[in-house]
Amino acid sequence: MHTIGIIGGSGLYAMEGFEQSDERVIVTPFGKPSDALIGGEISGRQVWFLPRHGRGHTVMPHEINHRANIWAMRSLGVRWLICVTAVGSLKEDYPPRQIVLPDQFYDRTSRREQHTFFGGGIAAHVGFGDPISSGLRAILKDAAKEENCIVHNGGTYVNMDGPAFSTRAESEAYRSLGFDVIGMTNLPEAKLAREAEIALATLCMVTDYDCWHESERDVSVEAVIENLHANAANAQRIVARAVGQVPIDPYWPEHDALATALMTARKDWPEDTMQKLSPILGKYI
Repeated sequence: MHTIGIIGGSGLYAMEGFEQSDERVIVTPFGKPSDALIGGEISGRQVWFLPRHGRGHTVMPHEINHRANIWAMRSLGVRWLICVTAVGSLKEDYPPRQIVLPDQFYDRTSRREQHTFFGGGIAAHVGFGDPISSGLRAILKDAAKEENCIVHNGGTYVNMDGPAFSTRAESEAYRSLGFDVIGMTNLPEAKLAREAEIALATLCMVTDYDCWHESERDVSVEAVIENLHANAANAQRIVARAVGQVPIDPYWPEHDALATALMTARKDWPEDTMQKLSPILGKYI
């Protein structure tokens, strides 16, 4: 069965209409995911939730095992992935408690060797010019509007390492480059989802103005948590509505991303690497 994945805060699966039926602790070839995956149904569709930072928010951004998270999702048949993430706004017009649906990323991370499944004798280079699924982003946009949320469709998410927030100089530099929001987690998810042939789109829930805004208080944990709670209810309603609009069968371009990406001839694939990536490479083996 083709299923839908949702990565976000642990409160997401407390949403109205979600009927939990399963919980899986999955150990992957890349180690442990952030937490157990919670399975169930929304609008008759099978979904799997994963709290990105673990229940109780115990996993720091730089500690997230993104490869394990996405491998676990793909092993459970996930072909669409909705990410819900807190971000800082780099635009005056995107105040806290509004929503941005990015269509681009700018990579400021430092552990890029951990943001791919490939290597170990199998080389692949996926196309990433358009890193977000346009089909899934359109579904999220419509769902947000139907829930009367203020949503900005499109924009660039700059992904920094963290865990500290930006300096003022960094924040101003990102603004001068025209970026829209800043976060610490979503780009690795998008890269790995593309390699796993999963269509991904992201609900960026604005919690603060980073530290560039002179008339607003600098970003702090207290301010972020306050706005996180306000955003949570909107995220739950949008996700619940969007799930019912996702196609039954995976036929979007993202679902065949490896068809033109695999460089190493099949005959040269090492057996151990092939088995390690079997949930991802299944139809190519």
